Amino acid sequence: MVMACRVINKRRHIGLQQLSSFAETGRTFLGPVKSSKFIIDEECHESVLISSTVRLLESLDLTSAVGQLLSEAIQAQYTMYRTGTSTLLFLVGAWSSAVEECLHLGVPISIIVSVMSEGLNSCSEEVVSLQVPIHNIFGHLDNTKTFSGLETFSVSLYPLLQVPSDTGLTQEECDLKDVASQSLTIYSLSGRPVKSPQFFKPQAEVETDKNTSQTPKNSRLTDTHCRKSILIHSRHFNSTDNNPWISKPDGFLDHGTATSKTYGCNDLVELAVGLSHGDHSSMKLVEEAVRLQYQNACMQQGNCTMPFMFDISRIFTCCLPGLPETFSCVCPGYITVVAVSSTTLIKELQNQPVRVVLIEGDLTENYRHLGFNKSANIKTVLDSMKLQEDSSKELWTNYVLQVLTQLNVNLILVQGNVSEQLIEKCIHNKLLIIGSVNGSVMQAFAEAAGAVQVTYITQLNEDCVGNGVYVTFWRSSPLDIVGRNNGMAILLKTEGINWVTAVLSSPVTAQMQNKEDRFWTCAYRLYYALKEEKVFLGGGAVEFLCVSHLQILAEQSLRKENHACSEWLHNTSSWLGSSLAIYRPTVLKCLANGWHKYLSTLIYNTASYSSEFEASTFIQHHLQNASDSGSPSSYILNEYSKLNNGIFKSGVSTKQEQIPRVYDIVTPKIEAWRRALDLVLLVLQTDSEVITGLGHTQINSQELEGFLFL
Repeated sequence: MVMACRVINKRRHIGLQQLSSFAETGRTFLGPVKSSKFIIDEECHESVLISSTVRLLESLDLTSAVGQLLSEAIQAQYTMYRTGTSTLLFLVGAWSSAVEECLHLGVPISIIVSVMSEGLNSCSEEVVSLQVPIHNIFGHLDNTKTFSGLETFSVSLYPLLQVPSDTGLTQEECDLKDVASQSLTIYSLSGRPVKSPQFFKPQAEVETDKNTSQTPKNSRLTDTHCRKSILIHSRHFNSTDNNPWISKPDGFLDHGTATSKTYGCNDLVELAVGLSHGDHSSMKLVEEAVRLQYQNACMQQGNCTMPFMFDISRIFTCCLPGLPETFSCVCPGYITVVAVSSTTLIKELQNQPVRVVLIEGDLTENYRHLGFNKSANIKTVLDSMKLQEDSSKELWTNYVLQVLTQLNVNLILVQGNVSEQLIEKCIHNKLLIIGSVNGSVMQAFAEAAGAVQVTYITQLNEDCVGNGVYVTFWRSSPLDIVGRNNGMAILLKTEGINWVTAVLSSPVTAQMQNKEDRFWTCAYRLYYALKEEKVFLGGGAVEFLCVSHLQILAEQSLRKENHACSEWLHNTSSWLGSSLAIYRPTVLKCLANGWHKYLSTLIYNTASYSSEFEASTFIQHHLQNASDSGSPSSYILNEYSKLNNGIFKSGVSTKQEQIPRVYDIVTPKIEAWRRALDLVLLVLQTDSEVITGLGHTQINSQELEGFLFL
């Protein structure tokens, strides 16, 4: 009966195939054990080591329409969250294949869009049970307890996905030397009830009813509650006004509540380790930056009773290629690189407060208000033209020196470019000019030193000058900090400045971009976790629950399929309603297969199994166990609770408090899912409109036979 209601379409969808092809290039970036790639510039033959999706796509030829859409979706995710791009890219490929499979089975496009969208919504609501609330992290902050990394463990995945202890792989073989943790307290999850959270609004908070007692949750994808299939041509896939959350109606199996207890995380070290995802060195720097900001806030307030929020906009990275990695650290203040020729001047300025001015624009002779610029298309031809230009620059340089000398200024921070001639003359006059300064750095010094930022040198006066800034070498010996760019690192500080610099160093220049990307990924993970005050249980637990949940929905829908198919044969006017019931199990299973592939690749990348097939078999075994338990979420929590005495031992430690917990941030993960599915469905529907011209009107699957999708 099932096959009698299906039409097999043998044509393949070119756009979806392109998405799958692009996604295949980044599958090694998934999970904590990433396989880096060397990107070589064909023109200059320089190479760079990357392990991020964004850097990969920058190096690929994405001139096709599908490639551009993929690139912009990844950039939108990266710009907003700085994390989740590898998940997005992989799921784009997995779900493109899933949609292709649906097309092969003759599922109408409108039904694919409707059921997949509702399936994702249903999963997003289901995984709320795996959220861990974050309670009063800074109220219990112990400044003596740090993410020291003295003890090293294997990467901790969700217990079902843990690396078996008998694999025979060493830490060096897995390239996990940087994965570390400190003594942790193990927390379980919140068993709070679920309302209908609007996950698909970027950075939206998930609201829960804390006063409602826990009751079994029911869910069903019904014909009368289907989300309308709307083709939104959003270039960035972040428009959510027309995508309302679809709550789950009654009628599905009672999965029960996850747990009757309420747990949480109130330890910064535990949170940092859980969000490091194996990148211990980067997260250690981020944690130290948070502590410095917290200490500075306490000093400014005189106590630590006021609420504190981690301000990621007040962190700066200073990359020093060519130096040992042991030089990497976090310091309060602004660290930057200046020319070695400034060594003598800095020695004279250090250990004494200096006056500072802040220039927002360029500090060059030609930089002036647009009204004072000469017309670009008018040229004056004179034999003495070169002489006049030199004379003009000399006059301007002397004027700037005169202004700065009269104000008794020794430090000039410029946001734009600076004239090389001016820099040389200033050094001889004991004036240190630093160009290309970040705008946030300028604002921080303006607040702390009392300076006023100006656009042009002519606007300077005594009221614009700041005081109390100290200039010194970053290290005690300037010769220790001369990198391959022939620069020298210096430190600028003033009392009360809310600014932290993370110094990143590596003896391999090709690794610097990768190192900086990893730092910011960790920083944004911790930032969003603290901002949202909640995290997901990580290591694949959320995706595992999604697969299990979709399988349950598909199995129940399958039991209704024969009846729906019979009605369709006798009443063609109810085509849409009957088709939804007939094809729903197939679409839900294909959607679940995407997450199943995600988990299989995640385990395979950790070298736990010799093939993705073995990893897939391992996952299927536990999916069956979760289904038999009657409550997949409870099954997940139970596996965590018996982490040390169950069958899924980590092979790391026999002490429960030393097993690192893995966390994922909530909104960025959900947004990555949503963007991935939106992109796939957009490509699917756009090609359908180009060929048929029918837009969102219903297209019978028999009518699609013979069409070649572009």
